[in-house]
Amino acid sequence: MRSMTACLLLGALCAGLSGCADVDDRAAAAEAAAVRFTAALAEPGTGRACDALAPATREELEQDGPCAEALASSGLGPDAGRVVGADVYGSQARVVFERGSVFLTSFPDGWKVTAAGCIPRPGRPAQCEVKD
Repeated sequence: MRSMTACLLLGALCAGLSGCADVDDRAAAAEAAAVRFTAALAEPGTGRACDALAPATREELEQDGPCAEALASSGLGPDAGRVVGADVYGSQARVVFERGSVFLTSFPDGWKVTAAGCIPRPGRPAQCEVKD
């Protein structure tokens, strides 16, 4: 009986640790998507940055004109600085840069940006340059 309990505890520990690896992998993937997005903002036309947006975010942005033009005039820039942290909560993620945050949602084809250029405001939602 004692060996059965030990096996069950060991199995639970292994399952728990593999769950942590999954969260770490997802955070790394979200971070990579956010870094690609900010780097794409420096490219002429910002088409790759538009492709990195979640559908609802892109739709909201395009109310001000074509995505690339609206994104170029949004106030976002590639100068977010280095990544200082990444958090994943289910299908949502936040990647914190030295100068602002990027929020993402997991889609079947990868992480997409739902809000960017976000600055925290105590007791209130973050103020974002681009959002859905």
